[in-house]
Amino acid sequence: MPSAFSRVLARPVLFAALGCVLVAAVAADSAHAADPSKVLHIAFPGAETSFDPAFASDAASVSIIENVFDTMLDYDYLARPVMLVPRVLEAMPAVEDGGRTYVCRLRKGIYFTPDPAFKGRRRELTAADFAYGIERILDPAVKSPWLWLFEGKIVGADAARARALKTGHFDYDAPIAGLEVVDRYTLRIRLTGPDLRFAYALAVPDVAAQAREVVEAYGNDIGAHPVGTGPYILGAYQRSTKIELVANPGFRDTYYTPAGPIPQASQPVAAALKGKRLPLAGRIEISVIEEGQGRWLAFLKGEVDILDNIPVDFIDQALDDGKLKPALAARGIVHDVLIRPNTYWTYFNMKDPVVGGYTPDRIALRRAIAMGYDVGSLIRVLLKGRAIPANGPIPPDIAGYDPNLRTQAQIYDPAAARALLDRFGYKDVDGDGYREMPDGKPLTIVRWSTPDSGSRQGDELWKRNMDAIGIRMVFRQDRLAELRKMARLGKIQTRGDGWNADYPDAENFMQLLYGPNAAQENNAQFDLPEFNRLFEQARTLPDSRQRTQLFDRMTQIAIAYAPWRLTYHLIADSLRQPWIGNFVPNPLREESWEYLDVDPAMRAKLR
Repeated sequence: MPSAFSRVLARPVLFAALGCVLVAAVAADSAHAADPSKVLHIAFPGAETSFDPAFASDAASVSIIENVFDTMLDYDYLARPVMLVPRVLEAMPAVEDGGRTYVCRLRKGIYFTPDPAFKGRRRELTAADFAYGIERILDPAVKSPWLWLFEGKIVGADAARARALKTGHFDYDAPIAGLEVVDRYTLRIRLTGPDLRFAYALAVPDVAAQAREVVEAYGNDIGAHPVGTGPYILGAYQRSTKIELVANPGFRDTYYTPAGPIPQASQPVAAALKGKRLPLAGRIEISVIEEGQGRWLAFLKGEVDILDNIPVDFIDQALDDGKLKPALAARGIVHDVLIRPNTYWTYFNMKDPVVGGYTPDRIALRRAIAMGYDVGSLIRVLLKGRAIPANGPIPPDIAGYDPNLRTQAQIYDPAAARALLDRFGYKDVDGDGYREMPDGKPLTIVRWSTPDSGSRQGDELWKRNMDAIGIRMVFRQDRLAELRKMARLGKIQTRGDGWNADYPDAENFMQLLYGPNAAQENNAQFDLPEFNRLFEQARTLPDSRQRTQLFDRMTQIAIAYAPWRLTYHLIADSLRQPWIGNFVPNPLREESWEYLDVDPAMRAKLR
């Protein structure tokens, strides 16, 4: 999913509408409800966009979605390496026909939280709800950024989407051969070809079960009305300001049982969770605090319990050579470190009339910009050393990553950048210190970023680096949610962005440059037939040296055409208060809040 660094309308969404239906559910299950005195306080660095699983892809929104909705599969909280486990299925899907068919059998007796759309009925989760969730991703009207997970994969799905594009209406009642609801609790998914990694898609939070009657009841406002079967429900809600989650009183009996090997350091957490019904915290209060200083000060005051990704401006106040400062350690604060599988870059819009295109002069311009940018200074100065340089789109510890692959096209070399620009006719014609286009027209690069101090410092580094090679760069700012919308529409010339792995495979990163994804998460709008062919070929292969070599070739193509200036893999440093228990960073799950415990007495004593 897109990285976390990425509108105040007060709107209580759920409780007032539920009335006596919710009261009855609470009364029925109050004996099993999470402890209401245990409140978890969280700060998001960017605002949510929507709680519609089929539409949302930003980290803030997905964090809420994965706690309100259910997917068929999940990742074991503590097992390392990460491993898939059933979430609402009776067991892992039965894989048939050499990976062409997945049979998914749901557990019985799982219920959606009450909502007026159900007209007073207790609504059980069924296989049809998962089929509907996938169909919404296929529906062109939804404009789902998750289409790449299923496009070209499910038998009959592309044809259904094509009919919808032609008629302007997706027929949810027309059967799709590859989404067969065998019975109330069984979904058979047939694929167009073998895909041994398809199960990963069933654990992506946005591939969640959705009740059709809820979506149809709320229409275009469904993004503010999440109704799921997960451990939490949406409570009080002020857009882009405050989000409250309340433990779902009707949540099914759920206990943590490890499914695989647990590292020694996490075994005390497994012991603490043994026999405890989830979720543990009765409420989660989330504030949107975009400025790093605000998040840092709120954490120091004890107003925030977990500080994910220490704001870069305060790394030196929190850490000394990567270790927690003694003064903070003396307060009982805990430092957790995780190299989450992620990659960051600056992308260029390949359809833009200035930086886009596949001709030698445009390739030269992008490569010169890449060589003119000092990633070493970015990591050393702006990120305080808490990152490692990225030599390709695929991060370490991901299937398909090749540690022996060496790429040289994006090394910092301003002299070579200037020579390359001269060679292709990007010269300073009018003597103002900035280069013009080869045809003599003005050359200006417009870089977009978010309006916060960290982004402003990043813009300053870009400005200095581009001035040094004679390229005029100007800067525009907007909120992250707006920038993501603009990117999908191809309206951003260049911007920095990043991706945290949705699943542990190189495909998850290479799809960001796959041509058919240009209106989804391929913000560079990169579309090269050779790259697309290699990507499609890699999809059909099991993990092997042959498959890794295909990804190597894709990496070389990405470096050669330079739709991205690769920058770094971020080291995730988080801090947590001493009254927070059971916290273990997970490489693939941003927010596993149902496992976290809170000690209210300790909080009252230490704050």
